[in-house]
Amino acid sequence: MQNKTKNHIGNYAFIDAQNLHRGVKKEQNWQIDYARFRIFLRDKYNVTKAFLFIGYIVDNQDLYTYLQQCGFICVFKQTLPILDKATKKITYKGNVDAELVLEAVSQKDIYNKAVIITSDGDFACLIKYLAKHNKLEKLITTHLHYSSLLKKYAEFITPISAFKNKIKKEHSRKP
Repeated sequence: MQNKTKNHIGNYAFIDAQNLHRGVKKEQNWQIDYARFRIFLRDKYNVTKAFLFIGYIVDNQDLYTYLQQCGFICVFKQTLPILDKATKKITYKGNVDAELVLEAVSQKDIYNKAVIITSDGDFACLIKYLAKHNKLEKLITTHLHYSSLLKKYAEFITPISAFKNKIKKEHSRKP
């Protein structure tokens, strides 16, 4: 049996779930097939662990189960309900930035390189840190227009739309 040394552990993905969802579904008007996406991350970037940082809402348990069955490690953040006074609808806010940064930095000696999936400029300090320590494999942006704070790392950036044909959800698949 082969030893799992640092050179054999592979890469880890750190995914800002809300940023991914909003960038793809709301802005670009398509949906990700998370099972295909997880396989894509493994095959394209040698991602052995994919952490999905997501706000926890009790009613979304089926979604969380599905994501875990696809091979994602869900890292949950407590959410805060926010009432839109105009529409009387409740939305939930679960800012995962600190948790994502903490996981990526605290585990940097375990994985070979990180694949970060976001378009949020709040992660510029993490991207800078990982690039400086030769730990950044790829920054996959989720929005058509990503934060200008990330532009200086253009050599690492690929838009998720470049992979649309490989990870797009077909209408007959669930959920």
